[in-house]
Amino acid sequence: CEELTLACPVQVRRYDTFVPALRAGTADAAVASMAITDQALQNVDFTSAYYRTPARFVARLDSKLGAILPETIGGKRVGVESGTAHEAYLKAFFPAAAVRSYGSAGEVRAALTSGAVDLVFGDGISLARWLTGAEASACCGLVGGPFTESRFFGEGAGIAVRKGNVALRKALDYALARLAANGVYSDLYLKYFPISVY
Repeated sequence: CEELTLACPVQVRRYDTFVPALRAGTADAAVASMAITDQALQNVDFTSAYYRTPARFVARLDSKLGAILPETIGGKRVGVESGTAHEAYLKAFFPAAAVRSYGSAGEVRAALTSGAVDLVFGDGISLARWLTGAEASACCGLVGGPFTESRFFGEGAGIAVRKGNVALRKALDYALARLAANGVYSDLYLKYFPISVY
């Protein structure tokens, strides 16, 4: 809004009310990490993605792993959350890895810290946040990647606007591009993610 020199009153709403508010015209834009998906695009339009969530591997700091490639981690025990896009990606592109599926991200991380697995594979943002905490700071680090295959990990998050509101969508795209060019976006990113997910 500052970049566009607009006054933008902020309305705090429940996530499930965003699309109805946009469609009814009681809100102009929704900024809340909304994923750009085919299903969402049936109801709203989106700006260009303002962030993407890459998948990443994490290994113990004492591991002797080199490059993370399908041929170099064959036989390595890789922990992943069951039923996720990350599990599907591992099985499709790292078929020689010994995939160990767990019921939750917490269980996957515990398996790594205990040595039950050699690597974990998952959401890069949540893994980076975990690595900045006391539980993981002395044990583990990001290795390999990032992996951003949109077929598995989506097109990113964008600002949602009412379907057909081309002028607002283009204005927001312009503002996002200017923030990136001016370094504001990088400053905000580093404030919340001191360990780069890329």
